[in-house]
Amino acid sequence: MNFEEKTLTSEYVYNGKVIDVRRDDIEVSNGHKSVREVVEHSGGVTILAVKDNGNFLFVRQYRYPIKSVSLELPAGKLEKGEDPDFAAKRELEEETGYVAKKWTKLGHIYTSVGFCDEKLYLYLAQGLKYKQVNPDEDEIIECEEYTQAEVFDMINNNQITDAKTLCAILRARKYLNYD
Repeated sequence: MNFEEKTLTSEYVYNGKVIDVRRDDIEVSNGHKSVREVVEHSGGVTILAVKDNGNFLFVRQYRYPIKSVSLELPAGKLEKGEDPDFAAKRELEEETGYVAKKWTKLGHIYTSVGFCDEKLYLYLAQGLKYKQVNPDEDEIIECEEYTQAEVFDMINNNQITDAKTLCAILRARKYLNYD
C-alpha cells in the first residue's frame, strides 16, 4: 500500500519566535485532495540526569499552554543549527546547575506527528557535579531530586504527565536496570 502524500502547494500562515505554521494542500495516494497544517519547530533536548546515589533530577515550572505547573526532566529548545549534544549540556547546566562526565544518547522522538515536526533528542547524563544554576531570564524553575521509586509512583499516580519525560525514562531503562 502506498501511504505517501504529495504536496501540491505550501504557504506559511504564521512565523513566530518558537514556531512557524504552514498550510499545505496535498494529494493522498488514492487521488483525494486534502489540507495539512504543520507546526514547524527547531527541536529540542531532554535530559535524564542521574546522581551517583541513583536519584533523578527534575525541574518544576509553570507551563503556559496548559496553565499549570509541570514536573519534568530538564529540557530545552535547540537554537537554529545548534548541535543537540551541545544543547543537552547547556540545558542541564542552565536548569539544574549540574554538569555530567558521562553522556548516553537515547535516540529521539517526535512529539506529535499528526501536526508538528518537533524532534526531541533524549539523553542520559551521569557522573554529575554541581557548578551553578543559570536559568534563562524568562524561566522560573525549581530543581528537585527524586528516587527511582518516587518517580515511578508519581508516573503511576498521574503526577508526571510530560511525554518527553516519560519517553526518556523509558528509553533509559536498559542503562539503569529498572524493574
